[in-house]
Amino acid sequence: MKKNIVLFVLFVLPIVAYLFFASGVNNFVKLPTITERIAEVTGLIDIDGNPISLNEKITVLGFPGTNLLHDKGNAFNLNQKIYNKVKDFKDFQLVMIIPEGTEEDAQHVKRELSQVSDLVRWHYVVLNPEVIKEFHYQLQLEETLDENLGTPNVYIIDKNLSLRGRKGINKKGEPEYKEGYNTISAADLHNEMADDIKIILAEYRLALKKNTANREK
Repeated sequence: MKKNIVLFVLFVLPIVAYLFFASGVNNFVKLPTITERIAEVTGLIDIDGNPISLNEKITVLGFPGTNLLHDKGNAFNLNQKIYNKVKDFKDFQLVMIIPEGTEEDAQHVKRELSQVSDLVRWHYVVLNPEVIKEFHYQLQLEETLDENLGTPNVYIIDKNLSLRGRKGINKKGEPEYKEGYNTISAADLHNEMADDIKIILAEYRLALKKNTANREK
């Protein structure tokens, strides 16, 4: 009896564990690229005076528009479902692009969020409306900004400035395309974006391990 238990622990449990974790994320080993290498807007500074660059960062990028206070629930969803889980990853950042004139509203939202979270990697960047339109346009998205220069969707930008998402066949064998994640939907963030963030972080951890191993040879 004891021998059977030992054999089960040694051989069966590892297989069960592998299948469990393998099924915990979407069907992609590497998160697909939706738009190759976007052009970075240089000289970005957040509302607290910190210089911001998308290059060499894993960025969650958003365009909340002028309705920051009205839609602050979206920010809380994003904070709880995504940001708080990955904010300690040193190469991660969250960048919200907002129109000129919304600085006070952004500070208000940050003050409320700061009561439940460390916002060291959460940034609001103010841009001219025409620059915002051009920045969003060059992401080559199917959606467009609304009349308030906003969208509830957020996007994953990798270290090479490429937009990442879902494109191909999902686990059910169905065609799938996803360029952004809806912050109105806690389920969308929790069930899909959280998985996709895990995949892209795993990509870079694996690359880092390979580089370290190569240097040690």
